[in-house]
Amino acid sequence: MTSAHRPPSPPDGPRPSAGTAPRPTAPSAPTWDNAPPAGREGRTPESAPGARRARDARTGPRGVPTATYRIQVRPEFPFAAVRAAVPHLARLGVSHLHLSPVLEAVPGSAHGYDVTDHGRVREELGGEAGLRALAEEARAHGMGLVLDIVPNHMAVPVPADLNRPLWDVLRHGPESAYAHWFDIDWQAGDGRLLMPFLGGPLGEEMQGLAVDRENGALRYGEQRYPLRAAPAASRGPQGRPAEPAAAPESAETAETAETAELPALLDAQHYRLAWWRLARSDINYRRFFTIPELIGLRTEHPEVFEATHGTVLRLVREGVVTGLRVDHPDGLADPADYFARLSERTGAVWTVAEKILGSGERLPDGWQVAGTTGYDALRHVDGVLTSSRGSAELTERYRAFTGAPPDLGGDWAATVRRAAYHVITHDLAAECGRLVRTAERLCREVPALRLRDHARWALRTAVVELLAGLPVYRPYVPQGGPPSPADEAVLASAAEAAGAAFAVPQEAEAVRTVRELALGRLGGGRDADDFRVRFAQVAAAVRAKSVEDAAFYRYTPLLSACEVGGDPSRPALPPEVFHAYCARIQRDWPFTGTVLSTHDTKRSADARARIAALSEDPRGWTGLLARLTELTAADGGCRAPDPHLAWSVWQLALGLGGSPDPDRLLAAVLKSVREAGLHTSWLVPDPAYEAAVERFVLAGPCGAARAELAAYAAALAPRARVNVLAGTLLQLTMPGVPELYQGTETEYLALVDPDNRALPVLPEKRLVALDEGTAPEGTADEKLRLTAAALRLRRARPQWFGAEGDYRPLAAAGPAAEHCLAFVRGGRVVTAVTRLPGRLAEGGGWRGTALQLPEGSWRDLLTGRTVHHGAALEELFADAPVALLVRPEDGS
Repeated sequence: MTSAHRPPSPPDGPRPSAGTAPRPTAPSAPTWDNAPPAGREGRTPESAPGARRARDARTGPRGVPTATYRIQVRPEFPFAAVRAAVPHLARLGVSHLHLSPVLEAVPGSAHGYDVTDHGRVREELGGEAGLRALAEEARAHGMGLVLDIVPNHMAVPVPADLNRPLWDVLRHGPESAYAHWFDIDWQAGDGRLLMPFLGGPLGEEMQGLAVDRENGALRYGEQRYPLRAAPAASRGPQGRPAEPAAAPESAETAETAETAELPALLDAQHYRLAWWRLARSDINYRRFFTIPELIGLRTEHPEVFEATHGTVLRLVREGVVTGLRVDHPDGLADPADYFARLSERTGAVWTVAEKILGSGERLPDGWQVAGTTGYDALRHVDGVLTSSRGSAELTERYRAFTGAPPDLGGDWAATVRRAAYHVITHDLAAECGRLVRTAERLCREVPALRLRDHARWALRTAVVELLAGLPVYRPYVPQGGPPSPADEAVLASAAEAAGAAFAVPQEAEAVRTVRELALGRLGGGRDADDFRVRFAQVAAAVRAKSVEDAAFYRYTPLLSACEVGGDPSRPALPPEVFHAYCARIQRDWPFTGTVLSTHDTKRSADARARIAALSEDPRGWTGLLARLTELTAADGGCRAPDPHLAWSVWQLALGLGGSPDPDRLLAAVLKSVREAGLHTSWLVPDPAYEAAVERFVLAGPCGAARAELAAYAAALAPRARVNVLAGTLLQLTMPGVPELYQGTETEYLALVDPDNRALPVLPEKRLVALDEGTAPEGTADEKLRLTAAALRLRRARPQWFGAEGDYRPLAAAGPAAEHCLAFVRGGRVVTAVTRLPGRLAEGGGWRGTALQLPEGSWRDLLTGRTVHHGAALEELFADAPVALLVRPEDGS
């Protein structure tokens, strides 16, 4: 979701006009497997959420991995390429391959989240035969397959007939048998669906529109839309949806196409072709965040669920697929109900939800999943390896250097709130308008609300303020309620703050009305249910766009903390918070996922490890910036267009190791400044500012100051090494199921997508060499050897790391005790890592500090050294800053 994934083109960016370069050629029209409507299977008492949790606490879901490995499949890296990598991944020690979405998608898609046909495995990847061959190869090496599935949305592709249910809706309008598939507000569009894909205003683009009389379609460049069908129900036998037509065939349609004038013809359609800029204010279908090319699905309908999940369910049933990752469940009407249905239909196969938890937020207990995809684990691993004292000083120096106003990068909370206001009133203005209109109707029609006498502006203000004030993605109020205490609390807090926007107390009553509607406590009915569901879905989009896609780029004291699931206002976490988190996860969600790098992280774990080291050197960093500024200015007088940009760009360059590739760095920087929206944006780009950014990047970190930055990076490298190895071992041995992203078993320095979605380079030969006794050469080799040792141990001894494995912190004793983080799993394996190595060195090293191991002898799998209770840390960490210990009799 991420805010998770993004299409390769900029969100809400300029749409192609008739004269743009051609897109990849589309394959032949896909088939569509129409699964017969299936009613909801009855739930036995044993399948209720509470019973599920009690049952799974010991046994776990079916097919729990010991570790997964995520690969971004794409036309350039299809199933056959993944199949060739299976022997390496088996040797590494993973138990499951995790594939990005594999169903039919927009031709050429590099990510697969733009699904066009749920009935087919994507031919560009090798089709179902290729997927089955990959599964067979994996099974031969003792591995399973996990699939990433996308229940929230489908693509509005080019041409539109690639999504044949949507094509049917465009042709037949509200009467289409597929109209209920998509979340469309027909009333808002006067019975027409807005298609905001013209490159300019309609009047200016008319010359680019053409009528295809032979096929009964409208053409605009490579775009193609159907002409309205003759009035007739699109129903098959027993009232089931008929096969979506590829193109209209009626004589009446053809005659209309031949005789009508173009403006009249456009007005007669069930859709309205419009300038792409109208999406913000006029769009009348739910989309993925602010991306019109992704239209929201109503998976809450059993028939839609069956039709969109039939292929995946069959693959699970046949054993081809053994686990699932569910993308963006916060976009669904009722995630708990969805996961219950999915669990029933898959036989409770291991499933994780891409749920991004806010600070202090917990995964809803009733969700029938193994846990999250692991951004909460990322936050705790990164946080415990960051200096609290140093990050606080770094933040003050950042404020002095940038001079950023509080709500434009100077203060985290104020920055988030300002960004949220902008998202609600601009980017999601259409969605906000729908909520206000629904609230107005309810206030007119519901007896309990009729006498409250709310003005429209008051309801709008209440909606805006409540959405802006939510500290989490969304509430989860089921139909019929009641709301959970957590949902009550977050909405009560947001409502209290929202009241301050009203000068007259009686007018502030609108806040209470909107809050009660969001909690589902003002009766049922279509509009009441619509408001409750849509409020939650819009809230998720607001949070993603305002935090992940705006505030993370505006508030940048320490870029390593500006990560999905992170809290930049609190970048550092003490060991006791880390231990408490791990103990709770072990108790409540022992099979949840854990990650450090994904296709959605803004910087890879190794890049963040280098940046996090700055928290131990705030003075050195600001002194370096002064020298870098002088060097850059001396070379042709080039300066950063603003100090905020300079602070962020130098950190990004440091994350790439100090000698960044110009193309990669520049692409990430340009995306950052557009997302930040402080001086330029996707919607209103400023060419002069962006040109100045490019000049600075090329003249500074990629030019005159490159050597100075590289020298600093080299000096910081020993601390970065500690962070890399410590973070790796913590993630691989803490409670949960670890996932490795493609290529991260060795050094992996990547920035925001698409940089982090490049074709994987897997270190097969290097792993073989290390296994054969070649000495490690640098951090990359150390990380590879450490990763293999931990993964192989998990695979050999899964009971030590599962629900029965328990988690117990271990304490060090001595003057440097705070610099050792250690715990024991299952009583049989100990993880010990060094934290804050810079502060450790400044304090004089370990100085007799010892780790209080359980009684007996322990062997380090990394060095072969044997240690005992009260092991001296100076000895334990003599060769590496981490240790992975087992009992000698347990082997490796």
